[in-house]
Amino acid sequence: MNASTSERVRATVPSIQVCRSRRRWRLCALALALLPALAAAAAGDGADRAATIDPAQWPALKTPLPRDEALERRIVELMAKMSIEEKVGQIVQADINSATPEDVRKYHLGSVLAGGNSEPGGISEPGGRYDAPPQEWLDIADRFYAASMDARDGKVAIPILFGIDAVHGHNNLVGATLFPHNIGLGATRNPELIRRIGEATAAEVRATGMEWTFAPTLTVPRDDRWGRTYEGYSEDPRVVASYAAAAIEGLQGKLGSRQFLDGAHVIATAKHFLADGGTFEGRDQGDARIGEAELRDVHGAGYPPALDAGAQTVMASFSSWQGRKMHGNRELLTQVLKQRMGFDGFVVGDWNAHGQLTGCSNDNCAAAFNAGVDMLMAPDSWRGYYDNALKQVRSGEIAMARLDDAVARILRVKLRLGLFEAGAPSKRPLGGKFELLGSPKHRAVARQAVRESLVLLKNRGGLLPLRPQQRILVVGDGADDIAKQSGGWTLNWQGTGLKPADFPNAQSIWSGLRERIQAAGGQVELAVDGQYKNKPDVAIVVYGEDPYAEFQGDLRTLAFRPTRNRELELIQRLKSQGIAVVSVLLSGRPLWVNREINASDAFVAAWLPGSEGGGIADVLLRDANGGIVHDFKGKLPYSWPKTAVQVANVGDADYAPQFAFGYGLSYAQGGEVAALPEDPGTADLDQRSMQFLGRGALPRAWRLRVGSQGKHSEASKPPLATADRALAITAVDHQAQEDAWRLQWNGDAKVEWVADTPVELVRETNGDVQLLIDLKVDAVGAGETNLIAACGPKCESRVPFGDTLRSLPRGQWLRVGVPLKCVRAGGADMAKLEVPFGLQASAGTTITLHEVAYGTDADRVADCKRQ
Repeated sequence: MNASTSERVRATVPSIQVCRSRRRWRLCALALALLPALAAAAAGDGADRAATIDPAQWPALKTPLPRDEALERRIVELMAKMSIEEKVGQIVQADINSATPEDVRKYHLGSVLAGGNSEPGGISEPGGRYDAPPQEWLDIADRFYAASMDARDGKVAIPILFGIDAVHGHNNLVGATLFPHNIGLGATRNPELIRRIGEATAAEVRATGMEWTFAPTLTVPRDDRWGRTYEGYSEDPRVVASYAAAAIEGLQGKLGSRQFLDGAHVIATAKHFLADGGTFEGRDQGDARIGEAELRDVHGAGYPPALDAGAQTVMASFSSWQGRKMHGNRELLTQVLKQRMGFDGFVVGDWNAHGQLTGCSNDNCAAAFNAGVDMLMAPDSWRGYYDNALKQVRSGEIAMARLDDAVARILRVKLRLGLFEAGAPSKRPLGGKFELLGSPKHRAVARQAVRESLVLLKNRGGLLPLRPQQRILVVGDGADDIAKQSGGWTLNWQGTGLKPADFPNAQSIWSGLRERIQAAGGQVELAVDGQYKNKPDVAIVVYGEDPYAEFQGDLRTLAFRPTRNRELELIQRLKSQGIAVVSVLLSGRPLWVNREINASDAFVAAWLPGSEGGGIADVLLRDANGGIVHDFKGKLPYSWPKTAVQVANVGDADYAPQFAFGYGLSYAQGGEVAALPEDPGTADLDQRSMQFLGRGALPRAWRLRVGSQGKHSEASKPPLATADRALAITAVDHQAQEDAWRLQWNGDAKVEWVADTPVELVRETNGDVQLLIDLKVDAVGAGETNLIAACGPKCESRVPFGDTLRSLPRGQWLRVGVPLKCVRAGGADMAKLEVPFGLQASAGTTITLHEVAYGTDADRVADCKRQ
């Protein structure tokens, strides 16, 4: 659907945005049920609702690598020696935190991966940690390799492939170079830079023992509300297509050269096939309700150049097309990708995505394999998947010919990479060369990428570049926070819970500014909250989105701060004091920030720059002699929205964004921008909706606070613990990756959901609405347990909750309802809840939460009078 269609649908059913998260209320259910039909009727564009594919309409390609007869004979010879058990093992990929080297030896697994929150240790060596030194990564790679090559039991020695999400550098490793996320790279319009980034990333990956990265992402995001927008280079398929070959060649080496898949390069992955960026309303793992032509020409644009460059693996998407999951779409995976487009590498699944197919579970899914997924990513479900796949081959549900095809593809990639002759990871050309991690050469490439990615949206009166000899104030919570400037997929999946010591080879934006200003003889002060000691001439305010990844970053609107906007208040306060303001926005997508742009004298979209914050100082500051060191080069890779609900993509018939695709000022141009409209385009800016916890995330700008013995700690998401470890909160998997939180009490402690602005629930309370808690009870301690709500000093409600928890079956998921009237009866002012929800418990209590919302459809309702 294009922008105009989306807005017509919103106008037709305005209540949908309001009621989306209400659980099973009849009116909302009806509206949501009607939405696909309304969308199709509003579109009027002949979109193909039959979900059929005509392979003849897709690009006809030939495998770019000439057939290697000797290699093919080796494949035949190896497979002739392999048992069915060994063949099935090759199609299974397990996570290193769920499988041991002994498991690899016993089951002859084809691959292991280190997921976003995986680290050396875990299951095989308790005590693994996210900040493990590189030697530990190399050691575990050696052990998994040795296990795969152990043929003492008569099995065929087949080296394992070790994969990792090195998506903006080798981002799981402390000390690695962190490049700007793809959205920033899209602003550079520099394919050669993309190639150099790929080369640097490959070298750092190889140094620590892995040989396969799940990159590049060739998605074409068409709705910026999607939580993975920053993983895409651009909304324009032409930009994505222009980068695809360079990204593949940087990681794998240039096809036909001696460097192709040599010891300094890695296997690349073109992902996610197909249309993950085209889902309805930008919902992660959602449905692309588009026609085949748009599927091919927009979302498939990056794949022909990637395949022509020799991409060896393709990852299937979590998402659907016309209601059909990609992991089960044989027409696209087999008939189009493998047959029509000549792909002779292998297709890998995404994290337990096969389990979302109808009739499938995470550990039992022949359908995805039969559709064309050659290697199933079954990170924590691998053992069950292996057992069931083995049974399915023996029963004929999986044909032997299909199994042999997949195994041949996997062996072909391993042989092309030279794994059979490479030896242990530590003995390979770059193995153990840890000086490559964050090396000066790689950091220089990253710093160039930062400079070229910056997009200047406004520069009133030529304020930029700044003379460094001035008194300059640096403000904002992003100024001295490398984790925030790096975004998600940084040392862990969500990029949260990190500290400055985790970035030994990095520079914050503040540090880069201070270095250059002081060298030029200027004065500079850091004051995150804007409370300066000496009045400055100009302030640089660095702010933006907190880190997130995947569905935890999905939004309902593009408003930066839908309720209280502390950043805008800060900018306005500085301006009222006669101080010029430069805004530097850190974000993984374009956002509706018209108010902030209007209030600022200069405005810079810095995206998520990564480890080299000094690249921003390179552009914002003049040299000591007043000259321009680096001009702005970045051009918008995405259209900038005029309202908080606008969905605009270049090429739309009614294209009218705030700043068009390709916009970007330079110092050679004027920087004046007329006052922007401050009407968000909707009254529904409140992102909080009806949900306090959903899909592993709090509402935007909310905080999670834990307390014990008078001491408190806060974070936006787990991991989080009290100082004395009386309460520890960790993210765990329930229906999707890390979509639930486990709360474990080792002493008396409480956890509170702290809203950014007070929540008003008077009408809901009067209307008999309940607080709904999707939970699983593992244990309940003997001490007191209470549900908490707070509305300021001496305004707190404690509803006894222990008896309710004790009455629930252990280890089962249930939706428990607590009437809001119980919360009010406990003393809470429902008109101003600063803490709408919290729990206090004692040692021995362990529960897991999946969702906290309010509605009326509980499985069990707490009887407040009986507690």
